[in-house]
Amino acid sequence: MAREEPLGAEEEIRRRIAERGAIPFVEFMEIALFWPRGGYYGSPERVGPQGDYYTSPAAHPVFGALLSLQLFQMWELLGRPAPFYVVELGAGGGVLARDILEHARSLPAGLSRALRYLCVDRVPGWGVEGALRYGSDLYVGRLAAVDLPFKGLVACVLSNELVDSFPVHRLEVRDGELCEVYVALESGGFRETLGKPSTPRLQERLDRLGVSLPEGYRSEINLAVDGWAQDVAVALERGFVLTVDYGYAAEEYYSPRRHRGTLTCFYKHMQVEEPCARIGQQDITAHVEFTSLMHAGERAGLETLAFVNQHQFLHNLGLQRYLHRLRDMDLPLREAAANRFGMLELVRPDGLGRFKVLVQGKGVTGCGLWGAVGGTPIFDTPVPLLTSRHAPLLAGRYPDELSDWEHLWPGKAGEGS
Repeated sequence: MAREEPLGAEEEIRRRIAERGAIPFVEFMEIALFWPRGGYYGSPERVGPQGDYYTSPAAHPVFGALLSLQLFQMWELLGRPAPFYVVELGAGGGVLARDILEHARSLPAGLSRALRYLCVDRVPGWGVEGALRYGSDLYVGRLAAVDLPFKGLVACVLSNELVDSFPVHRLEVRDGELCEVYVALESGGFRETLGKPSTPRLQERLDRLGVSLPEGYRSEINLAVDGWAQDVAVALERGFVLTVDYGYAAEEYYSPRRHRGTLTCFYKHMQVEEPCARIGQQDITAHVEFTSLMHAGERAGLETLAFVNQHQFLHNLGLQRYLHRLRDMDLPLREAAANRFGMLELVRPDGLGRFKVLVQGKGVTGCGLWGAVGGTPIFDTPVPLLTSRHAPLLAGRYPDELSDWEHLWPGKAGEGS
């Protein structure tokens, strides 16, 4: 008997709607992004210069280098445990893992000998290529990013732009009632429709935040963070959770200026507003509402230790020192400019610099994290430079675009260092 081919993502969505009627948008988003056959994240080519968007690790390896400094301090605060696990959730192709490990090798006190780096991603095969070049330094796992079947780790659980990929419920207030957005079929195509909330947890979330939405307001709620925070807390015996993502605290997230919500899509580096189009071919994402992520962590036993933007975090860890040293390196002009551009892109106030960094802890107290308060020691470490695995952000840019960030570049004529 011939084996039946599994349905693709769009076919599965159509099947469910035909069988049950309109489905909640959160279910639609889960299938569109993560369905094994034809889901968006089924292809590694989705992320990076040839894909639909790039992330901080791809912008410049100094991102990983600076994170390695924060990991060094975390390791020391935990009493220099061996092994010290770094569990990167949503590790993708391993770019961040490789950059962190390369820089960790130049840090003192034996960090690299104690470090065990575990890449975790729900997409088959991601992270393997980066692991093969490091042997025993890099442990690779292929597990669902929202599942953590570990216990008793002394570790830092790290993620960059992971939580924004969790499927979200979409809400709208209509005639004074809280409604949920569903996806239905009409004339062969998909359309949005409103219905009763699929779970009372949606109203409970808003009540917990003290949020009352006005008529016509549309937004999102990420319920998946509750279970995720619990899983992370259970995995840790002692340690830290370091989450980097774009988003806001609840007060700003549900402000009047965001009355149409934060959900958007990315296709070939363009932002588009049609989540029901190009199923499996475009990213669907919503900003992270960090207050609920903090609350979820606190209920699970994680203490909030720091909440700052990426601009502050990277400068506190010493980005300026790398910019100074890059200026003094004998590099060809184009290479120096490309590295400078990538470094500054990480802290651009209206770009990656506005991302948020949340650090939570379990079994750690009284620690002033360098990324939050500064005071990072000066280490004798090499300046990381762009490689072929990073995005060539300078390519195709006009020279005058560089001038927007000149005030961030140290050592200009007429300025102090």
